[in-house]
Amino acid sequence: MSIRPPTLREKRRYILIRIEPAGAPVDQKDLYYVISDAITSLWGDLMAAVIMAAVVASQDEYVVVRCRRGTERELLTALSTITSCRDTRIALRIVAASGTIETLRDRIRRVKAPDPEYPPYPECSFDKKPYLIYQCNGQKIDVIEKGFKNTNRLFLTREDLEEL
Repeated sequence: MSIRPPTLREKRRYILIRIEPAGAPVDQKDLYYVISDAITSLWGDLMAAVIMAAVVASQDEYVVVRCRRGTERELLTALSTITSCRDTRIALRIVAASGTIETLRDRIRRVKAPDPEYPPYPECSFDKKPYLIYQCNGQKIDVIEKGFKNTNRLFLTREDLEEL
C-alpha cells in the first residue's frame, strides 16, 4: 500500500493539555474514554465522529490530543467540561495547539526548563512536618508529606513555606 501524498491527507491539529493537579494518576486509555464521553455528551455522536479525537501521547502531566482541523473549538469546549477521570478529580488546562506533535514536545521541553530564579527545593517543613516538594510552578507549590501511610498533599504558595 502506498503512502498518500500530503494533498490527499486529512489535516489534523494537536492540542497540548496539562493535567492538574500535577501527579494525578491518570491512564492514557482512561483519559481517552473520558474525553470521548465529554464530546458525545456535549455535541452528540455525529459531531464526535467529525471531531475524531484521540489521545496521541502522554508525558508526565502533559497529554497531546489529536482532532481534525477546524474542530479544535468544539474539542476545547468539551475538554473544559471534564472534572474527573475514574475516581480522580482533575482539571484539564489547554496549553497550546499545533499542526505537529514535535512542536508541542518542544514546548514541553521549554516549560520544564529549570527556573534560575527559583531553584528546586528537595524538601520543606510545614506545620512542623517534613514535606517533599512535588512540583513548583511560579507561585504555586505542591507538596506531599514524607512517609508511607496517610500522606497528605498540600497546595501552597511561596509565602506559605516556613523554611527552605
